[in-house]
Amino acid sequence: MAQTPPSAPANRQPRPAVDGGGGLEYRVIAEDDLAGVDAVTRAGARGFLMGEPTDAELAAQRSTIQGRRHIAVFDASLPHPEVPVATVGSWVTDVTVPGGSAPMWAISAVTVAPTHRRRGIARTMLERELRDASESGVALAGLTASEATIYGRYGFGIATTGARLTVDTRRAGWVGPETDGRLEFIDREELAVAMGEVHEAGRLARPGDVPGWPERWREFAGLAAGEEDGKRVRGVRFVDGSGQLRGALAYRVYEPETGPTRLDVRFLAAETPEAEAALWRFAVQYDLVDQVTADHRPVDDPLPWLVADTRAVSIEGRDFEWLRILDVPAALTARGYSAPVSVVLDVSDSHGYAAGAWRLEADASGAATVTSAADSDLPRVSLGVAELSSLYLGGVAVRALADAGRVRGPEPALRALAAALHSWRAPQLSISY
Repeated sequence: MAQTPPSAPANRQPRPAVDGGGGLEYRVIAEDDLAGVDAVTRAGARGFLMGEPTDAELAAQRSTIQGRRHIAVFDASLPHPEVPVATVGSWVTDVTVPGGSAPMWAISAVTVAPTHRRRGIARTMLERELRDASESGVALAGLTASEATIYGRYGFGIATTGARLTVDTRRAGWVGPETDGRLEFIDREELAVAMGEVHEAGRLARPGDVPGWPERWREFAGLAAGEEDGKRVRGVRFVDGSGQLRGALAYRVYEPETGPTRLDVRFLAAETPEAEAALWRFAVQYDLVDQVTADHRPVDDPLPWLVADTRAVSIEGRDFEWLRILDVPAALTARGYSAPVSVVLDVSDSHGYAAGAWRLEADASGAATVTSAADSDLPRVSLGVAELSSLYLGGVAVRALADAGRVRGPEPALRALAAALHSWRAPQLSISY
């Protein structure tokens, strides 16, 4: 059910500011405007509490802007009007959905300077992103949020949960399978390439994931400009019995003066269960290490079932990827369904994009049709666009939202909808964007 992505938004100009008082100017930064690109990078570093970027970091960031649109907001009244007071970036990417993939308008690098809070800048930027995405024919928007209370008002809902795993290796043991393959140490340049290849080979098996890009893999491999401890990053790859690359692991070991010696998993990519088990065993049984940590793992990660003492694995979940449905028929027909369903979804949306009564019909093959259904005798389920967006990948339970009063309808209809939306694999976004 893969769809051809619409054209990227890199050159799409934003509309004039609706609240353009105070000398604010919203401007698209052209890819060849290196001074503008560097200014956006500096503003982003400030917004995300990072240090002033070095020349090497600025140069590396220029490569990631290709094919992406960056909007900067400038205030002409400031002593340094060339420095943005707000930023937002966007591009069209592929996102895995149950049974296939769909184009998604990815939103990133949303910052507003503390000096310009509560002036409607973030609202203007985000509303423009949604409008441009809708007018470009993209059915979904997505982002990762540094704060959990901002994006619900724009119709975004939590769609994936990232699990932080902490393993007490002194008691974990191992009961996982023996693997027909081998692990090999590789240098960091090889590691960056291997992680990208394995991730791309396996990402369509996990709803919520997106393609990576070279600078992201170099970051995990400790090769990114400004990486203070990059030389301590090491990596291994797993090749199966036929010699094919199936997994890669980037990690770093810390040995503090006090406290446990810790191995931090920076990224673990596995195309097969065999590769995943082999890489986890390598980490959990690493010599002289007392603790292993890993972030952004799926909530159904097999690790607790690979060790002898499941209590040796602590799991802490946190929202990670947020989605926003803009076109209900296009979004709902892009994914597959695990069971037949016939229901009317009464969707509320204060921004209007998804609002309406939508008849969802899915058959035993998993394919669906979605049509407008203002008048229908089918059971009706009422929910907001944020709730529908949370349910979309199958990682949020219909029952949980119904018990919270955020989804309403007769129980048989809710049960049927829950069965249809179920995903065999828990959704996961393995990299931030």
